[in-house]
Amino acid sequence: MANIACFVERYTVSRAEELTALVNFKLAAHQMGHELEYVFRKDLAKIPSYDALFIRSLTDPLNAAYVAARTAELHGMKVIDDPDSIIICCDKINMYMHLMRARVPIPDTRFIGKSELDTTAMAQLFEELGAPLVLKAPHTSFSMHVDKVESVAAFQEVARKYFRRADEIVVQRFVPSRFDWRVTTLNGEVLFVCRYVMPGDSWKIQRNDNGHIIWAKIEAVDPATVDPRLLEVGLKAANAIGKGLYGVDIKEVDGDYVVIEVNDNPNIDAGGEDASSPEVYGRIIRYLAGE
Repeated sequence: MANIACFVERYTVSRAEELTALVNFKLAAHQMGHELEYVFRKDLAKIPSYDALFIRSLTDPLNAAYVAARTAELHGMKVIDDPDSIIICCDKINMYMHLMRARVPIPDTRFIGKSELDTTAMAQLFEELGAPLVLKAPHTSFSMHVDKVESVAAFQEVARKYFRRADEIVVQRFVPSRFDWRVTTLNGEVLFVCRYVMPGDSWKIQRNDNGHIIWAKIEAVDPATVDPRLLEVGLKAANAIGKGLYGVDIKEVDGDYVVIEVNDNPNIDAGGEDASSPEVYGRIIRYLAGE
């Protein structure tokens, strides 16, 4: 029997979908003869007493979740998300460099530093990549600090804002689509597939309507029914990062696939991402238990 710690923060249980998913993990563990206990920040010192660690809170090298992950790794425990995956995926420049080295298809991408922020360089990027361009701060999540710019003036305004937090930013060719594929993998295998359908006329997975956030609609898809090339691209991207739990966001363009990013700690909401793959809970528990 494995005793698994599930690290959560208070906000992790703020939505019914999140809470139900956490309960599903606990039930799956129990049905397989294991135990899963929820642990919080105050319980960090107890982590070495468990056999494995599963993180279900926002991951960032500056967050408590990273401390939990590093603690588990130092004690030889199975851990999702592992510290290396957190370091890579929480820095988009680091993440894209891994994808480039593995020759994973991504939109045309450039990295620009503070010293390169002049009108000539920005105009050149529009010439090379087209308009509009997408600018991303290295440390982002849930589409925050990601903007689309149509002109040099807009580029300069957004870049200056991002450079308050980073020395380099990401510049990418804009790839229009009404939805993103999400291929979620664990240990080099596909767990589930879904589509995130953009809300309204938004080009991102969330839209802000006067302070009210509207999220993309989740459409779960049976992995056996999708184009095998989609799964190949998703797995190639995940393997470029490691063998952890990843959500790979992919856009389909004229029958081809380009990876937008790889996320550690991907969403698994009850009734959402799991709708076509309810076995996801047991598969993750089985991995953590070393079965």
